[in-house]
Amino acid sequence: MTLLQTLIAVFAFSSAAMILVWLWALKIRNIGIVDVAWAALMGIAGVFCAFMGSGSFTARIALALFAGIWSLRLFLSLLQRVRHEPEDGRYQALRAEWKGSPAKFFVFFQGQALVVSLFSLPFFAAAENTSLQPGLWLYCAIGFFCLSLLGETIADRQLATFRNNPGNRGITCRTGLWAWSRHPNYFFEWLHWFAYVCLAVGGTHFAMSWVGPVLMLAFLYRVSGIPWTEAQALRSRGDNYRRYQREVSAFFPLPPNASSKESL
Repeated sequence: MTLLQTLIAVFAFSSAAMILVWLWALKIRNIGIVDVAWAALMGIAGVFCAFMGSGSFTARIALALFAGIWSLRLFLSLLQRVRHEPEDGRYQALRAEWKGSPAKFFVFFQGQALVVSLFSLPFFAAAENTSLQPGLWLYCAIGFFCLSLLGETIADRQLATFRNNPGNRGITCRTGLWAWSRHPNYFFEWLHWFAYVCLAVGGTHFAMSWVGPVLMLAFLYRVSGIPWTEAQALRSRGDNYRRYQREVSAFFPLPPNASSKESL
């Protein structure tokens, strides 16, 4: 399939799926389900590109495994949160701002389908790489993938354990990785996209693979990641979170400063 055909197919499927998820979200009154759907659709897009690609078997099987495993872990983690917790405060704030408008949420959900299509570009670049064989770049890809998966899993578990303790209500998590970065889960999510850059090295569409880490960094820093999350944290934890902002790196894991250590 050509790039245009792939993007059209991914968007058409994602758009249709998001319509169903939008209807479901209206029924259960929990917009957070959009994140669960996004994670699943990204995995489907990755496997689809791998199956339809014309690159080497090594590139395509690695792509399918990376996208599938990453997507499944994120999907299950987010699904667990949506099933057992109230609607995320970020979406509660958005619901209040939009006065619960179904039309605005429909556009929002379709925007997420478009985002799935954009993040399919690195998948396409990797799937079309005919030169990748077992060697340095494959091993680098495996390294990036394993490190990011491990880091994100640890960060999610540390946060879940902290939040499950009623005594921590209103307090910011500073456990483990959360003492080094305010958003270690976002950092490892971003790092994961370098695996597809490595898979695309030597391919015709290599430059396209950089859409993943570049676009993800922009989204996390400026759009729906850190700005939304920290705005909600400030609403719910106030000065406790302001202190955390002053003491701990926003994104890249860095050693906590002295005042941060004292508050652990």
